[in-house]
Amino acid sequence: MTLGTALIVLAAGQGSRMLSGLPKVLHEVGAQPLLAHALGAGAALDPERVVVVTGHGAARVEAAVGAIAPGAVTVRQDRQLGTGHAVAQARPALADFGGDAVVLYGDTPFIAPQTLRRMAEARAAGNDVVVLGFEAREPGRYGRLITDGDRLDRIVEFKDATETERAVRLCNSGVVMARAATLFDLVAAVGNDNAAGEYYLTDIVQIANARGLRCGAVTCDEAETLGINTRAELAGAEAVFQARRRAEVMAAGVTLVAPDTVFLAADTVFGRDVVVEPNVVFGPGVRVAEGARIRAFSHLEGAQVGAGAVAGPYARLRPGTRLGAGARIGNFVETKNAALGDGVKVNHLSYVGDAEIGAGTNIGAGTITCNYDGVLKHRTVVGTEAFIGSNTMLVAPVSVGDRAMTASGSVITADVPAEALALARARQQNKPGLAVKLRARLLAIKAGLARKAE
Repeated sequence: MTLGTALIVLAAGQGSRMLSGLPKVLHEVGAQPLLAHALGAGAALDPERVVVVTGHGAARVEAAVGAIAPGAVTVRQDRQLGTGHAVAQARPALADFGGDAVVLYGDTPFIAPQTLRRMAEARAAGNDVVVLGFEAREPGRYGRLITDGDRLDRIVEFKDATETERAVRLCNSGVVMARAATLFDLVAAVGNDNAAGEYYLTDIVQIANARGLRCGAVTCDEAETLGINTRAELAGAEAVFQARRRAEVMAAGVTLVAPDTVFLAADTVFGRDVVVEPNVVFGPGVRVAEGARIRAFSHLEGAQVGAGAVAGPYARLRPGTRLGAGARIGNFVETKNAALGDGVKVNHLSYVGDAEIGAGTNIGAGTITCNYDGVLKHRTVVGTEAFIGSNTMLVAPVSVGDRAMTASGSVITADVPAEALALARARQQNKPGLAVKLRARLLAIKAGLARKAE
């Protein structure tokens, strides 16, 4: 029998008010599923076991769990009969577990790691069951935590509360911690004699007290307990997340010129002295090194930006992009699966995909790496200190050697040796007077079409 802590994350709900084909816990805040936030909070306890209870959309949720927390176990709640019933589904997965279990919710993304640590401290101080509560500004229909000194006496649902109990502002978050065996024994004693015919986890407090066990409560800020049930609440959660992350990165030495216009992912990483201009979006998997600048109206996802590099304005860095130190990606440039060495410049109106560009190379305006043949992707390799002339088409697979050049308007279909100049365009021919004749002919055709339309 093992000790330590286990997480039981409830992620079975349908989320009918979301009006979505996507399971509620897979909707995203900060470019991460809600479920990932819950699992991330629980990771602060360094859990020995993680059990996720799935139900609605189980296959999709289980696939997400495999990606987010590969060591987690999933169990199914085939019928959603309440939170107590959901917790009970985890019992077989923790049958040999002798430590504590904490119940979290896949649609509640903001429980702070330090809050869970305080719950663990309350358990260590002698409480058999610890419930997380919060002082609500508008208690509304939340369940109330009724305490007697430092003991938690019971949890009363709003519909069952007296007027005196409804005046209590200490509300129930649903997060519970207890020894796993104790938790499952208490859940097994919960009945469903209520209007909904469901098994409520909240009932375990009264059962525990009746058995002579000690129950206590830990409180947190109300914002931590925000649950997501509607699209409006999801948008509100995104706003809360963004405000927190912006404050965190600025406190860590990042300049956000217009913070409210910058959108961050949960895993965005910045070095010191990074500057982010207005209207920039960071998708998942972005790392920006010290002293880099992300200019306005840029979008980055799955990209690494080197020290002192500049991206934008209006740049799109797609997954697999790696910019070296001092590289420059300019306006209306898109990169994908491309490694650009130190000091590379791609300043205007270009697409660089499936490519490796050597240090010091200049990519002229309108350059395109033609990487896709309709079936397969092919790679372009450009050496160091090369010069790619404007409007060059690099038809992959192809390589351009160190210090080589391509003439503007070239279509490069064969490798270019180092230090060579490649010209690959048709010879220009001028036809005297033909422009006037051609224009007259086209105008006559246009007039004829107009007469037919009448």
